[in-house]
Amino acid sequence: MIMMMNNMDLHTNIEIILRIIIALLLGAIIGWERERHGVSAGIRTYGAICLGACAFGVVSLSIIGADPSRVAAQVATGVGFLGGGVIFRQDKFINGLTTAATLWATAGVGLAVACGMYTVSILTAILIFLLLYLPRLSWWKKLSAKQSRSSAD
Repeated sequence: MIMMMNNMDLHTNIEIILRIIIALLLGAIIGWERERHGVSAGIRTYGAICLGACAFGVVSLSIIGADPSRVAAQVATGVGFLGGGVIFRQDKFINGLTTAATLWATAGVGLAVACGMYTVSILTAILIFLLLYLPRLSWWKKLSAKQSRSSAD
């Protein structure tokens, strides 16, 4: 029988609240980088994705007898579906791939926070941020094959 742990002590509740806040902050930092460069999915979107993934993860870990990996798999699938909605094709150009991929990766950050993997989640958020920031650096533009058009995606 699957049961929820209703009698969580104060320490456990505080830890869960901190995990959700950490997830929100990490997602918001990634979203901030997107927002400041004119991408429509910004602080609120990335913060909500990371926070939501963390909340689903924390709840799944709180259910006695449940398999938390099932919730993690559904979060990955659900956010992947959401990301599919931001991909647009116009003639030869495809927009939204980076947004879709980083939304999906940000959900992973939230799940890592939910599991208490703080180092992994912070490092992953930093790497996502750097991945998004690199194309704005002059030396990266020289290395990139996409010199002909600026990618706001």
